[in-house]
Amino acid sequence: MGRILTIDPAATLETTRGCPYAPPKQHLRLLREQPVAKVALPTGGEAWVAARYDDIRTILTDPRFTADRRHPSMPRLAEDTGSGLAESPLPKMMLEMDPPEHGPARRAVVGEFTVRRMAALRPRIQQIVDEHLDAMLDGPKPADLVRALALPVPSLVICELLGVPYADHDFFQIHSAQLLNRRATEDERRHAILELAVYLDKLIKTKEQEPADDLLGRQIAKQREKDGAVDGPALLSLAFLLLIAGHETTANMISLGTYQLLRDPGTLAALRADPAKTVNAVEEMLRYFTIAEFAMVRVTTADVELGGTVIPANSGVFMLANAGNRDPEVFADAQRFDIDRGARNHLAFGYGAHQCLGQNLARVELEIVFETLLRRVPGLRLAVPEEQLAFKEDSTVYGMHELPVTW
Repeated sequence: MGRILTIDPAATLETTRGCPYAPPKQHLRLLREQPVAKVALPTGGEAWVAARYDDIRTILTDPRFTADRRHPSMPRLAEDTGSGLAESPLPKMMLEMDPPEHGPARRAVVGEFTVRRMAALRPRIQQIVDEHLDAMLDGPKPADLVRALALPVPSLVICELLGVPYADHDFFQIHSAQLLNRRATEDERRHAILELAVYLDKLIKTKEQEPADDLLGRQIAKQREKDGAVDGPALLSLAFLLLIAGHETTANMISLGTYQLLRDPGTLAALRADPAKTVNAVEEMLRYFTIAEFAMVRVTTADVELGGTVIPANSGVFMLANAGNRDPEVFADAQRFDIDRGARNHLAFGYGAHQCLGQNLARVELEIVFETLLRRVPGLRLAVPEEQLAFKEDSTVYGMHELPVTW
């Protein structure tokens, strides 16, 4: 099997081959030399990693791997921090459910995220993007694109979709950032979860008394019609998952995608000349950045042979999705950012039954943001040297703290 390596999620995110974010070199070396490997964790424990694209897809569809993050063998990546959910006060969330529990939970809400429903949201998302660009263009220069556009657009969209008052968005952003901060202590993370859970529980109880035509309101109505009662804990876990996942990931993709385009004049010119390329450009951004490198984690419930290596039962397994998305067996010249690649088969949204519920919404938001930004701000450029930019190397979800731009 080879020596046991040490895997460090806090390793410096390196700039290689003109790439603003590549997987740590160790992950790419694993992809080449030892795609299924046993590793030592910074917490002192051990786990397994899978770096190859095909192996990751196998794990995500094999019933011998459980998604239950409260499993005692679920691995930890940071000191003083549990698996994130092992001792969470929240009810079990959809992302940590296995069959037969997972199917009904997903089917209950998947209709809210169909391609047709997302298409119906396009005019409102376009309006939100235009309003925030109006404010940015009317304001002082330089502007921070993260604060002016990347954060508020997905935050407002998910708040409106769920029926959460946007006036409280600072509350959500502060606590979600704390929850995703790898350097936060277990107490700090638990406090963030509790604060969000208390808020959402109160919001759901209000909607039970005052029905509304939003996602939570419709779920309440469906549950009453089907069961004659409202499953508050299930709604709480759903709201928590969608609120956190619905703004943090998309916001980071907007800032990173904009940065990549601004440092790649040829691609920027090609997109401006043919906005129809934006659809493929978004897919390439999703593949290229794969901002949640350690989001996909499982535990084996039996001995499993993977890539010629046997992983014992009750072993934690991390899927290195960023390495998988640079697998040369699947993506030619994988280290290059290429908007003509047209690869929707990337792993940025996962794969299989747990594939990201909100992927259609994320795609629509990103397409509208980039098409509108490039059309309306033709002189957009970085306002500071690249070496002064601050990236989120302290967060579970990679991104940028600020993106100063001018025009």
